[in-house]
Amino acid sequence: MGRLAVVLPPAGAALTGPPTAPEVRRLLAAHGLAPHKRRGQNFVVDPNTVRAMVRRADVRAGDVVAEIGPGLGALTLALVEAGARVVAVEVDAGLVRALAEVLADSPEVQVVHADAAEVEWKALVGAGPAKLVANLPYHMATGLVLHALESDVFERLEVMVQREVGERWAARQGDDRYSGTSVKVAAYASAVVDGRVSRHAFLPEPAVDSVTVRLEPRPWQAAVPRSELVRLVDVGFQQRRKRLRNALATDACPPSRVETALQRAGLDPGSRAEELDLAAWTRLADALATSGR
Repeated sequence: MGRLAVVLPPAGAALTGPPTAPEVRRLLAAHGLAPHKRRGQNFVVDPNTVRAMVRRADVRAGDVVAEIGPGLGALTLALVEAGARVVAVEVDAGLVRALAEVLADSPEVQVVHADAAEVEWKALVGAGPAKLVANLPYHMATGLVLHALESDVFERLEVMVQREVGERWAARQGDDRYSGTSVKVAAYASAVVDGRVSRHAFLPEPAVDSVTVRLEPRPWQAAVPRSELVRLVDVGFQQRRKRLRNALATDACPPSRVETALQRAGLDPGSRAEELDLAAWTRLADALATSGR
């Protein structure tokens, strides 16, 4: 795992609520910081946006809430206002230092200096139930969400992401944005786009609008391991226009075996990846797993 350290905020003046654009500019200047484009740092500067997000997440007093990329504490402070105990994971050392000022009077917050893609969530928040509420960097949002879902400690996730990404997570078979990512997310949770966020709510202003997505994890009940389904979906969607009997074929599993598995799963032998929903992918994964027995 990457760096891991609990940061205890020093005595000092904390913000009284989520920072506005002038406060964000002041904090950045005071700490010699600038938004890091490679890390997708766009700071929320509209307090109403983060407070609405906390309401949609149904955060209650005493809830344990994990946050990824707290930045300058806008969402963190909104969570504290709701009475949550927050574990905020931040990879940027400069922002960790700035958060010490922002959160000086917030003992309810534990800031962890680490890469959220590598942390062991159960070690940080316990066995659950916990919630995850976060404004995620656009370029790695899917990986972060799948990593969190795989931990099996969160009862709900409410995350802000690029509109295209959120709509892809929530897409169903037949939708324009339906993809392998849609299937993989669906294997772990139900996903619903529950809010839209203007690009004007951020500093710097991104080139795209955002959405908030609610993800409610569900247990895996199929006989085939979920990891095997995910692997199969990745392979199938690599050549999504190809028929699956060819796209999934390997030396050990020739097209004829894939075609037989498709038939056993009750699917058209000429099916393509984008034509299968989660249930169909699950049947196909099971049929392939048992076809050699």
